[in-house]
Amino acid sequence: MEEHPKRALSLDGWRALVGKRAGTSGWHEVSQATIDSFGALTGDEQWIHTDPTLARDGPFGGTIAHGFLTLSLLAPMSLEALPDLEGSGMGVNYGFDRLRFLSPVPSGARIRAHFDVTSVEENRPGEVTFALAVTVEIEGQDRPALAADWINRRYIDKRIS
Repeated sequence: MEEHPKRALSLDGWRALVGKRAGTSGWHEVSQATIDSFGALTGDEQWIHTDPTLARDGPFGGTIAHGFLTLSLLAPMSLEALPDLEGSGMGVNYGFDRLRFLSPVPSGARIRAHFDVTSVEENRPGEVTFALAVTVEIEGQDRPALAADWINRRYIDKRIS
């Protein structure tokens, strides 16, 4: 994983990012061990994910990551790539307006996420909702693994401001 310096922006700084790229994560390898662990944890141990021998003759020529594994990796990639909100004490995943799994992620592939800010709204004092257009790139491939409109909410903690 590549190191990226963490920065914090004011609410106005975040608003200035609307329509712009806020960050790109480093590359993350999606290993077979990670795929197997995710399958065991979620109970989704379908052969296209967890049986390299059988998957070799399958539609993808080998095992692939679960779409939801790729989706779950948005959390660490966003923490790495996106600036903090000054004074934010916590954040929550608010959901998705749109999500598409566009290409399978082969075992051993490296992925990274690009985060573009589409809106920033202060719903009420101290509660800020961010909408992000996210694309997950597969190294060496033209078509992305995932495209989503992701909504996050952050809470400004007056005690730490």
